Amino acid sequence: HRRFDYRPKTDPYCQARYTFCPTGSAIPVMKEEDVIEVYRLQAPVWEFKYGDLLGHLKIMHDAVGFKSSLTGKNYTMEWYELFQLGNCTFPHLRPGMDAPFWCNQGAACFYEGIDDAHWKENGTLVLVTTISGTMFNEMAKWVKYDNETGIYYETWTVQASPDKQSIVWFDSYECSKFILRTYQKLADLGAVFKKIQTNYTSIILFSGEPIYLGNETSIFGPLGNKTLAAAIRDFYYPFKPHRTVREFFVDLLEIIDHVILNHQFYLFYNLEYWFLPMKFPYLKIIYEEVPLPIGSKTSFGV
Repeated sequence: HRRFDYRPKTDPYCQARYTFCPTGSAIPVMKEEDVIEVYRLQAPVWEFKYGDLLGHLKIMHDAVGFKSSLTGKNYTMEWYELFQLGNCTFPHLRPGMDAPFWCNQGAACFYEGIDDAHWKENGTLVLVTTISGTMFNEMAKWVKYDNETGIYYETWTVQASPDKQSIVWFDSYECSKFILRTYQKLADLGAVFKKIQTNYTSIILFSGEPIYLGNETSIFGPLGNKTLAAAIRDFYYPFKPHRTVREFFVDLLEIIDHVILNHQFYLFYNLEYWFLPMKFPYLKIIYEEVPLPIGSKTSFGV
């Protein structure tokens, strides 16, 4: 997943149904001698609206919690879409614009407090390590860098087959990947993690070797490929928001025709388009273990 030099301003066209990071605050500077507990947080996606429904499908959202021993204050840190998941996964086809329009930025959110009920009721709130104030402050600097350079949300992992050793063509870039990067940074700073099982959700597409198609300009620009541009727009059209049940089922049949019957998927990744020759089982949601990291060396003691 590509890093960028800066985060572009979002277009006013991109609107969120739920405000991104409504109570967000700056990451505080901790005293060096502080001892900070680090918690693994996980709950079903959109639990506030659907309860445990998506938990049954193992579609989980991840975050990390901190508790300062000196102040007694709790904090939550997470990374998610600025304009909800649908906007990050599929574009808008706007009138008068040839190219699909994407509202696919993601970002870190830090705020005071840990909503115990939210994480405990259908998910996880468990202590994973303890760090010093110095380590926390170093992590905060890294979060700023990570947030300013890793700016686009990517829903899909794309791999060649369901086998454990399968080639991964594209890796996702979403909430769990941010938490895994944070844990690894803490481990590199000297954090020693508990030996507990930690599982994460991945949504995987299965494809033969992807074919590079080009970027927005080369496909949709004045000298672009009109046939390819039309094919990409046709592919994305049925993924639009639906007003009626009938409309949804008509478009669902169109999606099945593209993806399963004709083995086609167009992926937008790092601002470029790729064609995925889809193959069985086409799509799978997995909830698999990714162990907590082991640091390269102990840099700071607690």
